[in-house]
Amino acid sequence: MSSSQPARKPWWRRWFGDRSERAGCAFLRRAGLRILARNVWTTHGEIDIVALEAGCLVFVEVRSTEADSPRQPAESVDRNKQERLTHAALEFLSRQRLLERPARFDVLVIAWPQGRREPLIEHHRHAFEAVGRWQMFH
Repeated sequence: MSSSQPARKPWWRRWFGDRSERAGCAFLRRAGLRILARNVWTTHGEIDIVALEAGCLVFVEVRSTEADSPRQPAESVDRNKQERLTHAALEFLSRQRLLERPARFDVLVIAWPQGRREPLIEHHRHAFEAVGRWQMFH
């Protein structure tokens, strides 16, 4: 779906996603990244987090689960999702006049196992390359 408006999700999914994104931002800050924006909407979809690390723009996809294993959420960032994120990132870079800046795509997998107050977080740096005809811009 190509929309500039957020899709309506059940309240509990929005709450769970927001909780995971806040945990992800805190994790990234502790790792030395500067958070520039959250929930950036483009005509190609949403970018969960835009951060900056050593002059490189980092587009972060956040995947969360209540399960102990982060494998399934990580695998859900398939080629179609990668292509949508590539288009969304290119639109963001173009809008902000930042096409000349280095950029990368990271994936944060956040697992909230039962009985744990804090999540388990896996940070996949350089999780994938730009997909599609825009590869020359990464």
